[in-house]
Amino acid sequence: MTFIDAIGSIAAILTTVSFLPQAIRIHQTKNTSAISFWMYLIFSLGVLLWLIYGVLIQAWPVVAANAITLLLSLWILWMKINE
Repeated sequence: MTFIDAIGSIAAILTTVSFLPQAIRIHQTKNTSAISFWMYLIFSLGVLLWLIYGVLIQAWPVVAANAITLLLSLWILWMKINE
């Protein structure tokens, strides 16, 4: 693994893991009143585009990180819609 790959991998892990505390809190409390529907909708669309971009350029760390992040953000968005 090159230094550049290591930087990208660490960035992917950190940005993906950053959603876990929010997802865990929502799972425990079933409360999404403090989060913005529009922020999560726009963010999810952006992550979807990053995922597509990663597939197109065959950057599998980008694909993996954004696939996981997309699932987490869509789950949070789903919980917001169904609150």
